[in-house]
Amino acid sequence: MSWNNILVEKDGPVAILTINRPQVLNALNAETLTEIDGAIEELGADPAVRVIIITGAGEKAFVAGADIAFMSKLTPLEAKDFARLGQKVLSKIENLPKPVIAAVNGFALGGGCELAMACDIRVASEKAKFGQPEVNLGLIAGFGGTQRLTRLVNPGLAKEILFTADMFDAETARRIGLVNHVVPAEELLNFCRGMAGRIAARGPVAVRLTKEAVNEGLEMDLEKALVHEADLFGLVFATADREEGITAFLNKRKPQFQGR
Repeated sequence: MSWNNILVEKDGPVAILTINRPQVLNALNAETLTEIDGAIEELGADPAVRVIIITGAGEKAFVAGADIAFMSKLTPLEAKDFARLGQKVLSKIENLPKPVIAAVNGFALGGGCELAMACDIRVASEKAKFGQPEVNLGLIAGFGGTQRLTRLVNPGLAKEILFTADMFDAETARRIGLVNHVVPAEELLNFCRGMAGRIAARGPVAVRLTKEAVNEGLEMDLEKALVHEADLFGLVFATADREEGITAFLNKRKPQFQGR
């Protein structure tokens, strides 16, 4: 399928989705969000794809935010619909059965920071900058920023970031737990490809169920989450991948997982 605002590249079990609007620092409008939604749906349904990397085109921005020119024309009801569209797309990424890695190559502000937070793992270039600057414009974060940020860093720190609109660098993002790794800009994609390749080599069903256990468990109390984990642990014993993984281990060879 052809896209106007994104690029999709498949390399074996790894797919790279690039937001491709460098002329506006990859800002998100409704068309771009709709294309991301379609691409995630397509990649999620492709059995050959086991891990997805999301990044931005150019050297300046991952995604510099929602498209301000686009938003300037919205009525209050249209603005609500735009927020719900962004929330829907980011929730689809967050709940996709396959792992998604954000390769944050530059500015990740507003909707860009929210997009990164919807991914499972965040890796930042040393040049990356983060922030939720919406209150500078008399707006609030609308793509999940007020909710995901408080879950990723402590609520007081999240409120400081949201209230002040201050921008912060990649090392600060790593220190507060917003990103997993900070790497030189020229190594970012290769680093993420390497991580994606290692994940893709693991049991696909096990990875999918692990993501489910973590995501759903976060919304439960500990006892219910442990029961859910045990249910999924039992479920994985019904898979061919579990049999292959244990057999390969006992025979001292690499497993050949089929994703079933």
